[in-house]
Amino acid sequence: MLYEKVEGIYGYRRLTDNLRRQTGQSINHKRVYRLMKLAGIKAVIRRKKKKYVKSTPEQIAENLLNRKFTAKESNEKWLTDVTELKYGNGQKAYLSAIMDLHDKSIVSYVLDHSNNNNLVFRTLDLALQVAPDSTPLIHSDRGFQYTSWGFKRRLEANGLTQSMSRVGKCIDNGPMEGFWGILKCEKYYLHKYQTFEALKKDIDDYIYFYNNERLQKKLNSLSPIEFRTKAA
Repeated sequence: MLYEKVEGIYGYRRLTDNLRRQTGQSINHKRVYRLMKLAGIKAVIRRKKKKYVKSTPEQIAENLLNRKFTAKESNEKWLTDVTELKYGNGQKAYLSAIMDLHDKSIVSYVLDHSNNNNLVFRTLDLALQVAPDSTPLIHSDRGFQYTSWGFKRRLEANGLTQSMSRVGKCIDNGPMEGFWGILKCEKYYLHKYQTFEALKKDIDDYIYFYNNERLQKKLNSLSPIEFRTKAA
């Protein structure tokens, strides 16, 4: 059963999209909703995220993105952020990622034990390897890594333009925040991780699934990579 295969992360709309693709038939989403209700199944619910701790910035950039969360081409606008994940006996891991606003794909990501400048530097380096010669606008919150002079110099050396959210305005980085919510709801919160390796495997598996298999209504019911391929 598709619902069980994806561990209950699909609601009736996403189940409808996948069933339409699998069967080639026109399936009404209201019928899927009724059948799910009769079977007593529903999508897992997202948890509320915690507030971030403020830090003193070394430098800041203007909010050039200004909530314009669409892009006509790939590698035109990137979003980036870091989120905290736990495993074992209260041990912490940190996931840094970069999203392409054109197709909402995850261009690069790094999971590590420490939340530091090196974490975001490695994420940026991987993204530039995936998309060489790209010079996108890259938007982040005002986390200490992004307001460091080291990060700014790295961007300038590669011809990237920096943009930052305003103070206390998480919505300025909305799609990236949304991705964290999706990942945690559809994978992380469904399991208890005893080791870093087990956590990393599920993060690797989920991001591959998200990029290549998870259909998105706003992408014409295609996965991010399918949408990117068709656009190219």
